[in-house]
Amino acid sequence: MLAAISIKNVSKSFSTEGQPILAFGPADLEVNEGDFVTLLGPSGCGKSTLLLMIAGLIPCSSGQIIMNQDEVLSPRHDIGMMFQDSTLVPWRSVLGNINLQLELRNLNPNDFQDKISELIESVSLKGYEHLRPHELSGGMQQRGALCQALIHEPKTLLLDEPLGKLDAMTRENIRKDLQNLWMNEKPTVLMVTHSIEEAVQMSSKVCVITPRPGLIDKIIEIKLPWPRDLEVKRSQEFADYMAEIQEVFQGYGVI
Repeated sequence: MLAAISIKNVSKSFSTEGQPILAFGPADLEVNEGDFVTLLGPSGCGKSTLLLMIAGLIPCSSGQIIMNQDEVLSPRHDIGMMFQDSTLVPWRSVLGNINLQLELRNLNPNDFQDKISELIESVSLKGYEHLRPHELSGGMQQRGALCQALIHEPKTLLLDEPLGKLDAMTRENIRKDLQNLWMNEKPTVLMVTHSIEEAVQMSSKVCVITPRPGLIDKIIEIKLPWPRDLEVKRSQEFADYMAEIQEVFQGYGVI
């Protein structure tokens, strides 16, 4: 299978008081087209740093990242990206924010009306598309941000703990939305999380990352049926995957 993302000997160091501090790596990873891969690790291990390097938002200190057969040397415009905090601008409605993503790419929103309507309906925002962010709950704002990330039909979706600040019920509902969108569209997804449960529920593969400096220590393939609904989450197989990963982190001394 063709690799959508290839990470080769990648590391990132930052300078503190003139001294280099290794934050991540070096690491190697291949993410195949259509995979849903999570980067799972404790806070401060560099998983978000890796995602920013993949997006071309910060440079690697060493190594090389290849995305869709092109080396990542600058910010990528062919990806979709979500962050923990909403990226909706306050002076535009949900619809206006979705249109903004197209305008920034010199695309005409009129050419995407069917896609916009489909996305809004798929994340349960129909009837709310003309509201501004301050009129929406945190979960609804993140649903709008998901539409932003997907409207230009990217092959690759990068998610930096997009559900981390949401309450449990909203988080579960948006996980369901994400699963449905992934199963229908099959983009390549790379998601950062520190939740073992979320990693097992959402992933085809889990990359377990050590405490800083983060190293990709183990890749676990999650062979559970889709969609990963409550019945699957109650299964012994789900519990076994969680226990396997918990044992790894116990070995690191972080839980």
